[in-house]
Amino acid sequence: MESAIVVQQLGKQFRRYHPDRPWTFQEAIVRGVRRLFPEGRFWALRGASFEVERGKMVGIIGANGAGKSTLLRLVGGVYKPDEGSVQIRGRVGALLDLGTGFHPDLTGRENILINGVISGLTRKEVFEQYESIIDFAELKDFIDNPLRTYSTGMQLRLAFAVATHIQPEILLIDEVLAVGDIAFQQKCLRRINEFKAQCCTILLVSHDPGVIRRMCDEVIWLRSGQVASHGPAEIVTAQYVDEMRAETARRTPKDRPARRIAPGVELQPGRNRLGSFEMEITDVHLLNRGGLPVEEIDSGDPLRVELEYRAPAPIENPVFLVTLTKEDGFVCHESSTQASGMILPVLQGKGKLSLQYERMDLAGGRYYVEVGVYPSNWEFTYDYHWHVYPFNVRATSNEKGVFSPPHHWELRD
Repeated sequence: MESAIVVQQLGKQFRRYHPDRPWTFQEAIVRGVRRLFPEGRFWALRGASFEVERGKMVGIIGANGAGKSTLLRLVGGVYKPDEGSVQIRGRVGALLDLGTGFHPDLTGRENILINGVISGLTRKEVFEQYESIIDFAELKDFIDNPLRTYSTGMQLRLAFAVATHIQPEILLIDEVLAVGDIAFQQKCLRRINEFKAQCCTILLVSHDPGVIRRMCDEVIWLRSGQVASHGPAEIVTAQYVDEMRAETARRTPKDRPARRIAPGVELQPGRNRLGSFEMEITDVHLLNRGGLPVEEIDSGDPLRVELEYRAPAPIENPVFLVTLTKEDGFVCHESSTQASGMILPVLQGKGKLSLQYERMDLAGGRYYVEVGVYPSNWEFTYDYHWHVYPFNVRATSNEKGVFSPPHHWELRD
């Protein structure tokens, strides 16, 4: 099959400046002009070579600073390579930085026109797509307001709607999808699957191995600006996760004792708990609508997962994860603070945070809440609790499956 993307020995350098670089003329006078100049250069990406067949969906994973976004920008033509080459065969749609190409003082409608034309559409084609873009973004009541009045989520909706309405043959998606609310994320994922079914070539950057494994045909794993592995999604994500576990094991105290968190519930390192424990999840509560502890709910009821944590030393931008699984390990839903667009500050000492499920539309059965906390680059695990917090869902019908959405039957003429 013909390759849509061919990358050969690709490399990109950036200047490195002093961390205390002055940003004003007065600061330069006080601190000295020497710090205004770069201290040197570093390779954000080097020696990257791979091909992507037309119609394939390829995930790009790696720690922060591994070169994922740099690679996507080189493929998209935003950056010019310092080494190597990129060959693109097809119209490109890109979701890179949130709001890239948007002007805050222009209205949403004006930004649609400008971005559509920049992306290769004619003015006539943009006008023909206007209503469809606005409807998809769900911004009809705000489309004539300046973009600076939009929330982050609203800007994401508009950016995704424009990028996907140019009918790209190649779609580049950075982790901006994480900013949307759950309903819009699902809408975006459905749209991505539609493009995939139409043989659109897709590059998706994400920190989440689970998302990458479920959605992608192949995965490129970047480590320190170089391609560490490229192959089938199952194999490469397993390699990446194994390295995360190895780094976690290296940082884990050797004599960590078991800890009892509730009557009959004991967390055993290496069995149902793993992590370096530089930050700990000290307790987890499953609460009903009234804020009371619950072990069983009806299908469709709300559920709040409340986590208590402890960080002896300051932890910058940690990521909390909650996963709902069945007894056999099947993942029903997974959400992280990072994927939901919640950037946490530096945390130290004790604290709480919670995840609110408005409706638990699950079929009847026994489920588990699994919780974890990670550094922002997902390189290892601070603390993860596996199969510790069970709850039961009472079925409200005799139907089968895992998902039980509100529904009804109608007889139509």
